[in-house]
Amino acid sequence: MPLAVNMLNIQGLEGLDQHAPVVMLNLMRFHAHSRDGDGSGWDAYLRYSAITVPMIKARGGTLLWTGETRAIALGPHAGNQWDFVALVSYPSVAAFLDMMTSQAYERDADPHRVNGCAEHVIIATSEAYSKFRAS
Repeated sequence: MPLAVNMLNIQGLEGLDQHAPVVMLNLMRFHAHSRDGDGSGWDAYLRYSAITVPMIKARGGTLLWTGETRAIALGPHAGNQWDFVALVSYPSVAAFLDMMTSQAYERDADPHRVNGCAEHVIIATSEAYSKFRAS
């Protein structure tokens, strides 16, 4: 079974409302050098992104925000040395699961993620407040 599917908390995700929108908080730490020898970990992540962004859009999702981390402002420093953060909106949990378990993701995208990321954590969130929502 491919790495992403092995790491997915499918049971936890299936316990969520499958039709509810979800924003995925992605925390990434990159390898200095891509594990396949093709550039840096960041380079491998860019290859991953070039493949996954169209997959996200095809499922009605959108990349909301990305950015480089600068410093831990509050909380423990140990274990929180992230390089990059992304917020990705999906119309449903089912759409996220569909992408992550697709053969195209496993075959074409995940190898670049594995080659680039020393660690990649994705946290499913539900909206409590958004300045982007009409009141």
